[in-house]
Amino acid sequence: MGKLVYAANTSLDGHLEDADGAFDWSVPDEEVHAFWNEHERGIGTSLYGRRMYETMRVWEDDEWLAGEPAVVREYAGIWRDADKVVYSSTLAQVPTARTRLERRFDPDAVRRLKETSDRDVSVGGATLGAEAFRHGLVDECLLLLHPVSVGGGRPALPTGLRVDLDLLEVRRFDGGAVLLRHAVRGGA
Repeated sequence: MGKLVYAANTSLDGHLEDADGAFDWSVPDEEVHAFWNEHERGIGTSLYGRRMYETMRVWEDDEWLAGEPAVVREYAGIWRDADKVVYSSTLAQVPTARTRLERRFDPDAVRRLKETSDRDVSVGGATLGAEAFRHGLVDECLLLLHPVSVGGGRPALPTGLRVDLDLLEVRRFDGGAVLLRHAVRGGA
């Protein structure tokens, strides 16, 4: 049985992006990229909302990767090797390989996916992540805090919902980012 892991880059003040939708402050250095690569190797299926999918699908294209460091090129392969489920009522299709389009988020289907998966499942994006938290589906919450306060924007964690957590891991990166990994207490 796989765990459902909510993982996100976040500002120190708890945002995924600033008020203008920018998240350039979270571009990983090589050490952080290597961490994300290792994390993603344990993921069998990634669940995305439309916005997160549109951001992530750049990893399907090889053209821009040619001049990138090995750690970046490696992530592209890891991303391509994972299954992806995109929840969108507006996308007509999902052009990336190993990707399935679902029109609505079905908590029971996600529970079944976790129960039958031999690897972990990830959920990405604030809106879809909040739905997973609200339905009690999230087992772990992994936040990579970047040393920046953006003063507002899209919150990393759901508002209006209490989530009790147990600290599992803290890790400091040389560039100033800090990993906080928690188990969701009373979660799935």
